[in-house]
Amino acid sequence: MLVDAHCHLLGSEVENPNPGEVLERARRAGVSGFVVVGTHLEDSRAVLGLARSRNDVAASLGVHPHEAHAWNAETEALLADLLKDSACRFVGEAGLDWHYDFSPRAAQEEAFRAQIRLARLVGKPLMIHTREAREATLAILREEGAEAVRGIIHCFTEDQAFAASALDLGFYLSFSGIVTFRNAEAIRQVAAWAPADRILVETDAPYLAPVPHRGRRNEPAYVVHVAEAVARLRGMSPQALAEQTTRNLEDLCGWSPSC
Repeated sequence: MLVDAHCHLLGSEVENPNPGEVLERARRAGVSGFVVVGTHLEDSRAVLGLARSRNDVAASLGVHPHEAHAWNAETEALLADLLKDSACRFVGEAGLDWHYDFSPRAAQEEAFRAQIRLARLVGKPLMIHTREAREATLAILREEGAEAVRGIIHCFTEDQAFAASALDLGFYLSFSGIVTFRNAEAIRQVAAWAPADRILVETDAPYLAPVPHRGRRNEPAYVVHVAEAVARLRGMSPQALAEQTTRNLEDLCGWSPSC
């Protein structure tokens, strides 16, 4: 059993309007479960609908830092209502992105802090995005008491020092197709070093397709290649890696896929 711990199947960035076809290809490839992620209210509603309709999909609902410019009291209230649904297992994709700065940094911080507070309110773990904001991300997680709910540092791209700090807060590290890229040695070192009970694998589809599909549109079926790469780094079989990461996800959020 292998789970894609973070993928996008709905929303403006996704070309295929039929996620069922994408999920069927993934299941034929040996992927049994999918954490599908929302980045704003509209696609979070759609993600929740998909998760309600399928036993192999769990929802992560939130407002991405790129969309934080639209955060306000109404957004917070509407998201809080969605998060109560049992098909929602994570809060986010929330965090900071100081690479693109598509939203003002103050707005990103406000939305990030608010979503941590919502996660604590509903008792669900966080799905964290961080890019070029490592110290601010860790500081906000600490200041807002994120260790009470824990969560996932998705698409891990930082170094071992950041990883150690995130692990100290109870977070899990999710590795994407980047781990297969030639210039990603620092990430591979973390993937080999991290505690076995704190690692996950993901695609972040439709982005970051792993080798041998790099340059193409990514999809959950390709998490098989991520799992194989991480298994090699850790000296274990892909099957053992799949079992470990699925168990880790269940330990974190209380969900595992069923047919």
